[in-house]
Amino acid sequence: MPNTLKKVLKGAAWTGGGIVGAVVVYLAASAALSAVPVGERSQPETGAIEAWVLSNGVHTDIVLPVRTQYIDWSQLVPYSHTPAADSSRQYVGFGWGDKGFYLNTPTWAELKPSTAVRAMFWMSTTAMHTTFHHRPQEGPHCVRIYLKPAEYEKLIGFIRNSFEPDAQGRVQHIAGHSYGQYDAFYEARRTYNLFYTCNTWANEALKVANQQAALWTPFDFGIFWHYR
Repeated sequence: MPNTLKKVLKGAAWTGGGIVGAVVVYLAASAALSAVPVGERSQPETGAIEAWVLSNGVHTDIVLPVRTQYIDWSQLVPYSHTPAADSSRQYVGFGWGDKGFYLNTPTWAELKPSTAVRAMFWMSTTAMHTTFHHRPQEGPHCVRIYLKPAEYEKLIGFIRNSFEPDAQGRVQHIAGHSYGQYDAFYEARRTYNLFYTCNTWANEALKVANQQAALWTPFDFGIFWHYR
């Protein structure tokens, strides 16, 4: 075998080994840090606001009542921005994520390698996804939490600050995009990457509100470990 070919194959082997090693370290760190709890498991009490942590099996949303004495979310993200404009749905879910993935990948079968690479390596912008719901039902992928007023106000600030406002301070609706009849997308702040994913955002939201959460997690199961 020519020396040049040997060098190429050796280099490819080292590169492949390095990639596999990096993936193993990433997954090990994810598991270890996901298992470390922070915050407290909330309990129902007078004046507490009910909220839900909801996953579709991959992505986590924080679901809140549309209207309380603290905020009317429909003033920020109007029902009219969704195709159905159904104001009978009195709960709204918030999720943050990579804009290209959100808008161009309605199903996993449509995921393009270029979209995944851009998302993982700080190469694209982000979006907020809001979905109006009827009252969520607790189950394997949905847990209820109870927020004290001060905790809820901190969470309100965190969510509001995740939107990228226009020059007038208004949220920027990404018109013409939705997964169904009851959701909408908006421009968001921050950059999605391997270390700050959609689930990391939801986990941070829980930490801001002093709720049970993982020390760090890029995956939804890292959050739900602490509620099972």
